[in-house]
Amino acid sequence: METRIRTADERREEIAAAAASMGVDEDYISTLVDNFYERVRAHPLLGPVFDEAIGDWGPHLAKMKDFWASVALNAGRYSGKPVPKHKALTSVQPWHFDIWLGLFRATLADTAPSPEAAAYFMERAERIAESLKLAMFGLPEIGAPGGRRQS
Repeated sequence: METRIRTADERREEIAAAAASMGVDEDYISTLVDNFYERVRAHPLLGPVFDEAIGDWGPHLAKMKDFWASVALNAGRYSGKPVPKHKALTSVQPWHFDIWLGLFRATLADTAPSPEAAAYFMERAERIAESLKLAMFGLPEIGAPGGRRQS
């Protein structure tokens, strides 16, 4: 078996081509982010949490589009540090992530260009949510990092 080492640009092109075959492109990512955060802002429990943390939604939505383009297309445009930003949100509870995932799933059901695209994004969203939850709250059996307790 021959191993071929690909350049970062080659890998990025392969990922973009695979995403395109599912109907995922920059336009869809923009649609997904706009629709999802519209739902988040309207949600009676998540809306206030996000509104408290985000003063100007324009830059936040642009950042989230860069984030999801980097996640889905390997675009490499997002360079933020989401863990410290989320750890600073003291009103967030572990169960908020279930609501977030439910809204994300519903948005995909209504907007995804294909079932494969919905599954592609949902898998990544679940990993992201789990990673942030672990960073913010730790494992229940060993306690929360930084003394934060789960409610």
